[in-house]
Amino acid sequence: MAKMTFIKSGVKMKDFPVSKLREVALAGRSNAGKSSLINVWAKDKVAKVSQAPGKTRLLNFFNMNDSYIVVDMPGYGYASRGGEELKTWRKMIENYLSQRPQLAGMVILMDMARDWQDDEELLAQFVMRHDIPVAVGLTKADKFSKRDIAKAVERIQKQSRLQEVFPISSQTREGCEELEEFIYRSWIKE
Repeated sequence: MAKMTFIKSGVKMKDFPVSKLREVALAGRSNAGKSSLINVWAKDKVAKVSQAPGKTRLLNFFNMNDSYIVVDMPGYGYASRGGEELKTWRKMIENYLSQRPQLAGMVILMDMARDWQDDEELLAQFVMRHDIPVAVGLTKADKFSKRDIAKAVERIQKQSRLQEVFPISSQTREGCEELEEFIYRSWIKE
């Protein structure tokens, strides 16, 4: 497993790191487990994990072993954000996803118990319109039986029309390495 370090946070393009490395965005609801997954990959607490959803308000950039950059995106679907903050958040996300030439792919993390909904569909369609591939990480796999995991993967593949669906758990680390290997093999390695 690679060494991962925090680079910086940013809101506007001018704030983002200047680098030739390709980038992979991690998206998902406010409590989907993006920071926890980053910490599993880092084998360290490089990303802040909050008990209260909606704390990540910036794009956070992490260097993955000088091989590529993981971008922790602020979570969506958190109701307490005000109208103005929501507009700023949407503009930041859309600008990043549509104008970052080194963006190589996006992983949408979602709780395995949830169904694919409009938020996920809109995000996936938005990035795919910009020719950016999407994979799904189904979190909290440690709470489900093998049979239920297989059903959940099949359900999300059908609902999302995406084939790359990975059951993962930041508690047991199950599936986390496989997801990272897929990212590297499919989106980074030329």
